[in-house]
Amino acid sequence: MGHDHSHTHGITATGRHRKRLIAVLAITLSVVLVQVAGAVVSGSLSLLADAGHMLSDAAGVTIALLAAWIAGRPASDQRTYGYQRAEVLAALANALILIVISVVIFSEAIRRIGAAPDVQTDIMLFAAVLGAAANVASLVILRGAHRESLNVRGAYLEVLGDLLGSFAVIAAAVVIMATGFQAADTIASVVIALMILPRAWSLLRDVVDVLLEASPKGVEVQMIREHILSVEGVTDVHDIHIWTITSGVPVFSAHVVVEDGVLNARGADQLLDKLITCLGSHFDTDHCTFQLEPASHSEHEAHQHA
Repeated sequence: MGHDHSHTHGITATGRHRKRLIAVLAITLSVVLVQVAGAVVSGSLSLLADAGHMLSDAAGVTIALLAAWIAGRPASDQRTYGYQRAEVLAALANALILIVISVVIFSEAIRRIGAAPDVQTDIMLFAAVLGAAANVASLVILRGAHRESLNVRGAYLEVLGDLLGSFAVIAAAVVIMATGFQAADTIASVVIALMILPRAWSLLRDVVDVLLEASPKGVEVQMIREHILSVEGVTDVHDIHIWTITSGVPVFSAHVVVEDGVLNARGADQLLDKLITCLGSHFDTDHCTFQLEPASHSEHEAHQHA
């Protein structure tokens, strides 16, 4: 006997913040064009690195928007959860893009060691300040939403890292202007590359947890088990599974052993309502499935497997 508390699949966490992502995408692409032009004219590797990072931001946001659209498609007999997992795959692509960008930047910086070209710092500084201002605007737009969706979080982390990257470019420009130390540009590009990697790893780790169907963060399975066992009529619970389809869509299932006398039509409904209420108060999900098993059947199975 199974019971699904909710048969609806609402809009995903990324989909709820689609307009924010579109605004960030427009801002980011505009600044990328300015920074690439500034990097070519000024000869600044750190500015080009910052532009490359912002381009990866734009690519990541574009992927997230496409994934949100795909995830909104209805479920079918072949894909019973619809396409919601597409958002997680998009977050995976974002993490991999970040890693590739950081490796490319680091490699070019190593190549320039000892042969740093002269940099036009006025253009470099102007483009970096513009990038920093754009990143601050994007962070304000994404603030709060990044706690609900892996994709929005990925975009938020990328923009945050890019803001730090813009600060590094600004610092390098100021150092070169004040001292003439051209290698500051190469050093700043290395700093940007090193800042990208930890954020990429954090996002990748969260994505892998979802793909491996690990229990959501903050969920204590033992505590949920104890609360289910506290429901009147329940004698045991096993085969508990808690996983995440995509950001904001946790799922729960369990086999619940109950006293034989409870399993009449009215008693089963009341027990399911109690279980759902209990679960809802300790685990935020509208999608839960309970398989009710009479205690006598459970004892019979145990005897067969003995």
